[in-house]
Amino acid sequence: MAGERAAGLVRELHRAAGGHLPPFRAEGLRQALEEMRALYERNQADVSEAKSGRTDLIFLIRFRHCCLLRNQRCVLAYLYDRLLRIRALRWEYGSVLPNTIQFHMSAEEVEWFNRYKKSLATYMKSVGGEEGLDLTQDIKPPKSLYIEVRCLRDYGEFEIDDGTTVLLKKNSQHFLPRWKCEQLIRQGVLEHILS
Repeated sequence: MAGERAAGLVRELHRAAGGHLPPFRAEGLRQALEEMRALYERNQADVSEAKSGRTDLIFLIRFRHCCLLRNQRCVLAYLYDRLLRIRALRWEYGSVLPNTIQFHMSAEEVEWFNRYKKSLATYMKSVGGEEGLDLTQDIKPPKSLYIEVRCLRDYGEFEIDDGTTVLLKKNSQHFLPRWKCEQLIRQGVLEHILS
Protein backbone atom coordinates (compact mmCIF):
# COMPACT_ATOMS: atom_id res chain seq x y z
CA MET A 1 0.00 0.00 0.00
CA ALA A 2 1.21 3.50 -0.78
CA GLY A 3 2.97 5.25 2.08
CA GLU A 4 3.62 2.23 4.29
CA ARG A 5 7.42 2.43 4.10
CA ALA A 6 7.52 6.06 5.19
CA ALA A 7 4.94 5.50 7.92
CA GLY A 8 6.98 2.51 9.11
CA LEU A 9 9.96 4.79 9.74
CA VAL A 10 7.83 7.04 11.94
CA ARG A 11 6.30 4.06 13.78
CA GLU A 12 9.77 2.73 14.55
CA LEU A 13 10.80 6.04 16.10
CA HIS A 14 7.58 6.15 18.08
CA ARG A 15 8.26 2.68 19.49
CA ALA A 16 11.77 3.68 20.64
CA ALA A 17 11.30 4.42 24.33
CA GLY A 18 12.49 7.48 26.21
CA GLY A 19 14.40 9.33 23.53
CA HIS A 20 16.44 6.23 22.62
CA LEU A 21 18.00 6.58 19.19
CA PRO A 22 17.23 3.53 17.02
CA PRO A 23 19.59 2.65 14.14
CA PHE A 24 19.31 4.87 11.07
CA ARG A 25 17.26 3.05 8.43
CA ALA A 26 18.95 4.12 5.20
CA GLU A 27 17.31 1.31 3.24
CA GLY A 28 13.82 2.16 4.49
CA LEU A 29 14.39 5.83 3.70
CA ARG A 30 15.68 4.95 0.22
CA GLN A 31 12.62 2.79 -0.44
CA ALA A 32 10.27 5.57 0.69
CA LEU A 33 12.02 8.04 -1.62
CA GLU A 34 11.89 5.56 -4.51
CA GLU A 35 8.17 5.13 -3.94
CA MET A 36 7.76 8.91 -3.99
CA ARG A 37 9.71 9.16 -7.24
CA ALA A 38 7.59 6.43 -8.84
CA LEU A 39 4.35 8.11 -7.72
CA TYR A 40 5.58 11.44 -9.10
CA GLU A 41 6.52 9.95 -12.47
CA ARG A 42 3.14 8.17 -12.79
CA ASN A 43 1.40 11.43 -11.92
CA GLN A 44 3.39 13.34 -14.53
CA ALA A 45 2.37 10.83 -17.21
CA ASP A 46 -1.29 10.93 -16.13
CA VAL A 47 -1.32 14.74 -16.01
CA SER A 48 -0.22 14.81 -19.64
CA GLU A 49 -3.09 12.49 -20.54
CA ALA A 50 -5.57 14.44 -18.38
CA LYS A 51 -4.64 17.63 -20.25
CA SER A 52 -5.52 15.92 -23.49
CA GLY A 53 -9.05 15.23 -22.27
CA ARG A 54 -9.03 12.15 -19.99
CA THR A 55 -10.78 13.63 -16.96
CA ASP A 56 -11.27 10.20 -15.33
CA LEU A 57 -7.60 10.34 -14.21
CA ILE A 58 -8.02 13.46 -12.06
CA PHE A 59 -9.06 11.54 -8.94
CA LEU A 60 -6.15 9.12 -9.32
CA ILE A 61 -3.77 12.05 -9.75
CA ARG A 62 -5.12 13.68 -6.60
CA PHE A 63 -4.83 10.42 -4.66
CA ARG A 64 -1.20 9.96 -5.72
CA HIS A 65 -0.46 13.57 -4.87
CA CYS A 66 -1.91 13.05 -1.37
CA CYS A 67 0.27 9.94 -1.02
CA LEU A 68 3.30 11.98 -2.06
CA LEU A 69 2.53 14.66 0.53
CA ARG A 70 1.98 12.04 3.24
CA ASN A 71 5.28 10.33 2.42
CA GLN A 72 7.02 13.69 2.44
CA ARG A 73 5.61 14.53 5.88
CA CYS A 74 6.58 11.11 7.24
CA VAL A 75 10.15 11.29 5.91
CA LEU A 76 10.62 14.82 7.22
CA ALA A 77 9.13 13.87 10.61
CA TYR A 78 11.51 10.88 10.80
CA LEU A 79 14.58 12.99 10.03
CA TYR A 80 13.56 15.90 12.24
CA ASP A 81 12.75 13.69 15.23
CA ARG A 82 16.13 11.99 14.90
CA LEU A 83 17.86 15.39 14.90
CA LEU A 84 15.95 16.41 18.04
CA ARG A 85 17.05 13.20 19.74
CA ILE A 86 20.66 13.73 18.67
CA ARG A 87 20.56 17.29 19.99
CA ALA A 88 19.25 15.99 23.33
CA LEU A 89 22.10 13.47 23.40
CA ARG A 90 24.60 16.35 23.24
CA TRP A 91 23.12 17.76 26.45
CA GLU A 92 22.93 14.35 28.12
CA TYR A 93 26.35 12.88 27.22
CA GLY A 94 28.41 15.95 26.45
CA SER A 95 30.60 16.54 23.42
CA VAL A 96 31.69 12.89 23.08
CA LEU A 97 29.00 10.34 22.33
CA PRO A 98 29.47 6.69 23.24
CA ASN A 99 30.31 4.41 20.31
CA THR A 100 27.07 2.47 20.77
CA ILE A 101 25.10 5.63 19.99
CA GLN A 102 27.37 6.79 17.15
CA PHE A 103 26.95 3.36 15.56
CA HIS A 104 23.20 4.10 15.17
CA MET A 105 23.81 7.42 13.39
CA SER A 106 24.30 8.09 9.69
CA ALA A 107 27.37 9.97 8.46
CA GLU A 108 25.25 13.08 7.89
CA GLU A 109 23.89 12.89 11.45
CA VAL A 110 27.42 12.60 12.86
CA GLU A 111 28.40 15.65 10.80
CA TRP A 112 25.33 17.56 12.07
CA PHE A 113 26.18 16.58 15.66
CA ASN A 114 29.74 17.88 15.25
CA ARG A 115 28.51 21.19 13.81
CA TYR A 116 25.95 21.55 16.61
CA LYS A 117 28.65 20.75 19.18
CA LYS A 118 30.95 23.43 17.73
CA SER A 119 28.15 25.97 17.53
CA LEU A 120 27.18 25.35 21.16
CA ALA A 121 30.82 25.58 22.28
CA THR A 122 31.25 28.88 20.44
CA TYR A 123 28.13 30.27 22.09
CA MET A 124 29.18 29.12 25.57
CA LYS A 125 32.60 30.77 25.13
CA SER A 126 31.00 34.04 24.07
CA VAL A 127 28.58 34.22 27.01
CA GLY A 128 30.61 33.77 30.18
CA GLY A 129 33.56 36.14 29.90
CA GLU A 130 37.11 34.81 29.50
CA GLU A 131 36.44 31.24 30.64
CA GLY A 132 33.00 30.94 29.13
CA LEU A 133 29.87 29.52 30.67
CA ASP A 134 29.28 25.77 30.53
CA LEU A 135 25.54 25.45 30.02
CA THR A 136 25.70 21.66 30.18
CA GLN A 137 26.64 21.69 33.87
CA ASP A 138 23.98 21.53 36.57
CA ILE A 139 21.09 20.66 34.31
CA LYS A 140 19.22 19.90 37.54
CA PRO A 141 19.80 22.29 40.46
CA PRO A 142 22.30 20.75 42.90
CA LYS A 143 21.33 19.97 46.50
CA SER A 144 24.96 20.04 47.64
CA LEU A 145 28.24 21.17 46.13
CA TYR A 146 30.05 17.88 46.83
CA ILE A 147 28.82 14.38 46.09
CA GLU A 148 30.03 10.88 46.77
CA VAL A 149 30.86 8.92 43.62
CA ARG A 150 32.05 5.43 42.76
CA CYS A 151 34.35 4.84 39.83
CA LEU A 152 32.92 2.26 37.41
CA ARG A 153 36.06 1.81 35.32
CA ASP A 154 39.72 2.82 35.39
CA TYR A 155 40.00 6.43 34.25
CA GLY A 156 43.36 7.64 35.50
CA GLU A 157 44.24 10.91 37.19
CA PHE A 158 41.55 13.55 37.60
CA GLU A 159 42.47 17.08 38.63
CA ILE A 160 40.24 19.26 40.81
CA ASP A 161 40.31 23.08 40.75
CA ASP A 162 42.52 23.39 43.83
CA GLY A 163 45.25 21.41 42.04
CA THR A 164 44.62 18.15 43.87
CA THR A 165 44.72 15.08 41.67
CA VAL A 166 42.59 12.05 42.40
CA LEU A 167 43.31 8.63 40.94
CA LEU A 168 40.07 7.19 39.58
CA LYS A 169 40.35 3.40 39.71
CA LYS A 170 37.55 0.90 39.27
CA ASN A 171 35.37 0.53 42.41
CA SER A 172 37.11 3.39 44.27
CA GLN A 173 34.89 5.93 46.07
CA HIS A 174 35.52 9.66 46.26
CA PHE A 175 33.91 12.83 47.61
CA LEU A 176 34.23 15.34 44.74
CA PRO A 177 32.76 18.65 43.60
CA ARG A 178 29.53 17.98 41.75
CA TRP A 179 30.27 20.24 38.80
CA LYS A 180 33.65 18.59 38.16
CA CYS A 181 32.30 15.05 37.98
CA GLU A 182 28.88 15.58 36.39
CA GLN A 183 30.29 15.06 32.88
CA LEU A 184 32.01 11.84 33.95
CA ILE A 185 28.76 10.60 35.46
CA ARG A 186 26.99 11.17 32.12
CA GLN A 187 29.79 9.34 30.30
CA GLY A 188 29.47 6.34 32.61
CA VAL A 189 32.90 6.69 34.25
CA LEU A 190 31.48 7.61 37.66
CA GLU A 191 28.31 6.68 39.49
CA HIS A 192 26.63 8.97 42.01
CA ILE A 193 26.22 7.11 45.31
CA LEU A 194 22.91 8.01 46.85
CA SER A 195 22.78 7.75 50.62
